Amino acid sequence: MTRKFFFLLLILTTTLVWGGTVPFAEAVSLPSIQLGMDDVEDPEKVSSALQILFLLTILTLAPSILILTTSFARIIIVLSFLRQAMGTQQTPPTQILIGLGLFLTLFVMGPTWTEINDKALQPYLNEEISQTDALKQAEMPLKTFMLKQTREKDLSLFIEISGENPTTNEEIDIRSLIPAFIISELKTAFQIGFLIYIPFLILDMVVASILLSMGMMMLPPVLISLPFKLMLFVMVDGWYLTVGSLMRSFGG
Repeated sequence: MTRKFFFLLLILTTTLVWGGTVPFAEAVSLPSIQLGMDDVEDPEKVSSALQILFLLTILTLAPSILILTTSFARIIIVLSFLRQAMGTQQTPPTQILIGLGLFLTLFVMGPTWTEINDKALQPYLNEEISQTDALKQAEMPLKTFMLKQTREKDLSLFIEISGENPTTNEEIDIRSLIPAFIISELKTAFQIGFLIYIPFLILDMVVASILLSMGMMMLPPVLISLPFKLMLFVMVDGWYLTVGSLMRSFGG
């Protein structure tokens, strides 16, 4: 009886599927997609399409531009050094450090971005200048900021490799300035990180020496020194000192 029931069910299902295929295909019309290249009579359509493509490219590279042309790299590296020096593993969480780094970057880059908005973005949106002029106007404040933070030795290295011979800051190519700016930022961040490490390293050495003199060699010194690191950091108001030193380091 069971076999007959399943056999009848199979026949009924097959009949419904094959019987309903043709009406369903006739009822639903699928759209056709065509790809091709046709002649365009209106040059403005081509210009608009290229501008949209350029804008999408800029949006794709926005994270790299934020990291490589602003103060974000130095700030986040110093904050990461601070967390490692305290030995708190994932405290504060990475999301909090990145968020703090972004807002500190907004604070540092505020005057530069305001100048870019006044001299390049607003005139371009008001159709007072062309797109090429807007890019040139936006490039100058960014160059001024990066040149203040870039060592002459690093800048000379990339200018020499590129074979350029600029006589003024305006003639320096942005392609040579960005990598010089980044390696200068990395050196500055590592210097600040070294200074941050010193007091915590001394505290670790003192705790390790005390434990060794007491014969407690099986007890990890980091486990004992962590509360003292946190107490020291809170007593000296470490976040105030660290963030204040970071902000002042961009004053030059």
